Amino acid sequence: MLDPELLERITARRAELDELEDQLAKQLTEVRAERDELAVAERVMRALLVLTNLEVNR
Repeated sequence: MLDPELLERITARRAELDELEDQLAKQLTEVRAERDELAVAERVMRALLVLTNLEVNR
C-alpha cells in the first residue's frame, strides 16, 4: 500500500530540486557571460600592452 505522506514528501523534494536546477542554470549562464566579458577585457589589455611597448621602443 502506498504511503500518501511519503508520496507527498517525494513530490515536494522533486519541486525543490526543480527550483534549484533553475537557479543553477541561471547562475551558470551568468558565470559564462562574465567569463566571456573578462576574456574580451583580457584581449584588449594585452593589445594595449603590445601597442604601449611598440610606442616606447620607437
